[in-house]
Amino acid sequence: MSFELQFFGAVGRVTGSLYLLRVNGYKVLLECGLIQGHHEEEAHNREPFPVEPGQIDAVILSHAHIDHSGRVPLLVRRGYSGPIYTQHASRALCEIMLPDSGYLNEKDAEWETRKQRDGRAPPIEPLYTRADADACLKLFHSIGYEEEFEVVPGLTLLLHDAGHILGSAIVELRYRDSEETRTLVFSGDLGYRDSPVMEPAAIIKKADIVVMESTYGDRLHRPFKETMEELGSVFHDARASQGNILIPAFAVGRTQDLLYLMEQHYEEWQLDKWRIFLDSPMAIRATEVYARYRRLYDAHLFESNSSLPDLENFHSTLTTDESIAINDVTSGAIIIAASGMCTGGRIRHHLKNNVWRPECHVVIVGYQAGGTLGRQLVDGANTIRLWGKDIDVRAAIHTIGGLSAHADQKDLLSWYDNFAGRPPVYLVHGEPDAQRPLTEELVNKFNAPVTIAKYSQKVVIAP
Repeated sequence: MSFELQFFGAVGRVTGSLYLLRVNGYKVLLECGLIQGHHEEEAHNREPFPVEPGQIDAVILSHAHIDHSGRVPLLVRRGYSGPIYTQHASRALCEIMLPDSGYLNEKDAEWETRKQRDGRAPPIEPLYTRADADACLKLFHSIGYEEEFEVVPGLTLLLHDAGHILGSAIVELRYRDSEETRTLVFSGDLGYRDSPVMEPAAIIKKADIVVMESTYGDRLHRPFKETMEELGSVFHDARASQGNILIPAFAVGRTQDLLYLMEQHYEEWQLDKWRIFLDSPMAIRATEVYARYRRLYDAHLFESNSSLPDLENFHSTLTTDESIAINDVTSGAIIIAASGMCTGGRIRHHLKNNVWRPECHVVIVGYQAGGTLGRQLVDGANTIRLWGKDIDVRAAIHTIGGLSAHADQKDLLSWYDNFAGRPPVYLVHGEPDAQRPLTEELVNKFNAPVTIAKYSQKVVIAP
């Protein structure tokens, strides 16, 4: 009887989560994420999957973020037709995020095709389309937290709240045969202890092997109080300079955190002097999902029976015309728009119209992968390139580190500390500079057997 894990994604990098389980002849894919970053890295998304899609028996997704779910439409396009398991709220978010990803792929392909100068080259094919995303959604099956479910014979799935975004899950997989039970626990993406909206990550005490994310394994987030003070000062300074504030925000998770914090600090931050725009169709629809599943968290984000944030001066701009109209606002606008790493979406248009203005401010509130436009801004780029044109960066760039949806080093160590017997831990979903310090801390504090996972590495899961 065999129970084996093999690593194929988010090894040595944060994006592109993809792991293969072989369970007594069955093949189960754990995560199917999109690689994001440099153009050369994203080209890997088109490579063959490690197993022929038609040979895979089941897919499990820890949550809806594109770096964990974004290649599912491609998997189905290439022949997968089995079930896709995830938490109820994650399924609802995937119904928004995957078609949006397909739309962006179509637009990217159109742009790349237009860039071909001679006109004789064949059109660039999108990685997948909206139609592919719609097709894959028919295969989704959702389950609740703490509900046992048999994925393939002998393999039981149990999802626990990971506290990262709505519906995010720690994945516990138990394989039983006639003699013993072997347990794999995959952290998914763990939430930060001071998360404004989400509940703390669930405590798991037993595992034979732990696969753990390590995004911020090398650092501690700033104290939350200091983060709130810093945000308040940005609003104050921006008001004095009479400019706009641009906030590139992940449509799921970070946007809802920001809206909640704005409601909580409305008077303190003098937000009555601003017009607040949520300029992202996906973020607007995702916020509606947060309203639908408000039972999964305690934060007061909505009025009763409403899917709109409890904020004055709030405008959700769903249509393109509404978004374009924001360009006429030269002062007093807080514009929250996706994408969170500035790789696409409406935020790029707002950067084009504001980033060259010294009175404006850009507030970075989330992780920026290497090679993204957001990382360029964080790293102090003097110019950025948008639609083939170089644009000077004169706006003030603020990086707010304490709003992360990811656990920091302290949280990761604390979460692992709950496991009895110090099971072997494999680190994924992190860059090497973050993984090395986390490895040292796990060894020094717990004498834990730690391995930084490598591409194609196989691990036999034994009791």
